[in-house]
Amino acid sequence: ANFIPLAEQTGLIHEIGPMALRRACVQLAAWATLPGVNTWVLSVNVSPLQLASDSFVNDVRGILRGTGAPANRLRLEITESALAHDHAQIASTMNALREDGVSWSLDDFGTGFSSLSLLQVLPLDELKIDQTFVSGMGGDASHRELVRKIIEIAAILGVSTVAEGVETEQQRAWLASMGCRVFQGYLFGRPVPADDFHAAHVAPLV
Repeated sequence: ANFIPLAEQTGLIHEIGPMALRRACVQLAAWATLPGVNTWVLSVNVSPLQLASDSFVNDVRGILRGTGAPANRLRLEITESALAHDHAQIASTMNALREDGVSWSLDDFGTGFSSLSLLQVLPLDELKIDQTFVSGMGGDASHRELVRKIIEIAAILGVSTVAEGVETEQQRAWLASMGCRVFQGYLFGRPVPADDFHAAHVAPLV
């Protein structure tokens, strides 16, 4: 909440963003050679400032070529704040990389600038339901109904949903009953180094 806004304000995001993407693609390239993980998709957050850069498409393509990472295993996550910029340029950027195999996710859905008409023209593969909606489901039935409608909207648009901030079995059960199939949150695990994650989720070769 503090680090990224500061990086954007100082302009350092233009160094940090590509560095993070490069490290992620190095990891993807390594996973691509290992049975059991060679189909994993890795999501990387992209700042609105990066997305608005004229060089962004070429920067991503250069990193993919340089690391040997499979483009179809890379998913770029944007927040709704990115949609406050030139919509035509954003859509053009997204489409260019989607043609290469890169997929797109809209993070923190429901907290920002998106409209239904805009969602129809963007080449999205995934909507991520913001954790504020998920955490509020227990206290108010209207929150649960709102989440249900978000999942229905995603289905109409032909994109999948990911629920963020899932921390209890009750939240997971509610979401699953609404048709959500992918979850993110402390119920399933906390951030760990990639090697530890790999070891915990892949059976050792016999």
